[in-house]
Amino acid sequence: MQINPASNPPQPRARGERKARDMDKPATDPFATAFRGRFRNVLRWEQLDTLWELLREDAGNGWYIYATGETPPVEPASGERLRTFLSEIKRLLREEHDEEYCGIVYADSFETPRFVKIYDPGNLGVSCGYSDHPPLPGWILSRLPPSDLNAAAMLPANRKRWWRRLLGA
Repeated sequence: MQINPASNPPQPRARGERKARDMDKPATDPFATAFRGRFRNVLRWEQLDTLWELLREDAGNGWYIYATGETPPVEPASGERLRTFLSEIKRLLREEHDEEYCGIVYADSFETPRFVKIYDPGNLGVSCGYSDHPPLPGWILSRLPPSDLNAAAMLPANRKRWWRRLLGA
């Protein structure tokens, strides 16, 4: 299963994407390098459903779930945990990003994703435009062990509660 690229032509990175707050990370950090890489915007909800299905099919293959502003995980999530996260984040995005389009999820590949940025609909700022300090994604799904993008990034209290409820912490 893959997202139809013809219905979503390659999107240039938003200027703000290149100016994320992790630019002080060493070039040797594979996670930071991947974070700064090229991403494609998931514009339509149907495309997001297809991406989530790809991730569900690959759930047991070492995916990390990183809520920015929290301590990065040191172990990949279980397949069950990733599938639960995908269901919960789908519900959160649909409820809180009440638009006809998605536009707040970015993947490094629509065919074989290895890195996905999910922006928090309650903290978008200018994530899709230019800013010297664009918000970090709310969540990152990655096959690479995450490094702390910005220890000072503050996760809003409602998101901390949501995240901890989801993890049972």
